[in-house]
Amino acid sequence: MMRRVGRALRGDRLACVCLLFLLLVLAAGILAPWLAPHDPLLVSWRDKFQPPGWRYPLGADALGRCIFSRLLFGIRTTVGMALLAMSLTLLVGTMAGVLAGFFRGRVDALLMRLCDLMLAFPAEVMIFALVGMLGPGLGNILLAVLLAKWAWYARMVRGIVMQYSGGGYVQYARLIGATPRYVILRHLLPVAAAELVLLATADSGAVILLLSALSFLGLGVQPPTPEWGAMLGDARNVMLAYPWQMLPAGCAVMLVVAAFNYLGDFFRDVLDVVRAPGGNADA
Repeated sequence: MMRRVGRALRGDRLACVCLLFLLLVLAAGILAPWLAPHDPLLVSWRDKFQPPGWRYPLGADALGRCIFSRLLFGIRTTVGMALLAMSLTLLVGTMAGVLAGFFRGRVDALLMRLCDLMLAFPAEVMIFALVGMLGPGLGNILLAVLLAKWAWYARMVRGIVMQYSGGGYVQYARLIGATPRYVILRHLLPVAAAELVLLATADSGAVILLLSALSFLGLGVQPPTPEWGAMLGDARNVMLAYPWQMLPAGCAVMLVVAAFNYLGDFFRDVLDVVRAPGGNADA
């Protein structure tokens, strides 16, 4: 699977550019304390609405804070929080899907009925409703994303586990007395993990958009924490007088989401080739 992805990447320059761009964005977020020219929380009233220049590369906001510094630290909040939410969702969905697909019976029936209940509501509507009830904050947002999205991944993992649990190597492992834990960890999880990580790439862009929208509406990360959606919300108040204030955060969200979406489509195409008749998942 991974060798096929590597060969496909070498044949798609735009996919390579998107992957390199996302890696650079993540690196900039990690190195933000060293790359940022100013403290992202430092208020300077005399520098409010300073245009882009040598001191402030992207200008200063309504409180005189460096937009470039806040943009760098916002990577940790916006992109980092989305990746954390996706990681937790994958973890819970994978555990539920493995239990349902491997043990089947009553465990499968119970978990799948719970998935049916969760999937009956649009994920975005459920997230907005949960955040509205629980209140703004990082923990509540992560909980809302987890509750709204785990069921889809649980169904995906269940299908993968049921597909491969009938394979000869799994049957042989059971025949020689291997424990369910060994069979799951050694034979089933590696197969499911490769496909899920690739499929979750596209979903990461949607989660970034959703988290930015929540912060834009005041339901997400609260000030003064740097976050791209919150920065857009602040710039909205002065959009007519200082329109350039919206460009940094807006362009950052657009480019990162576009890169995730293109990579997600690219990985889906690779998976479709693997699943097609004659495709080789180990190639």
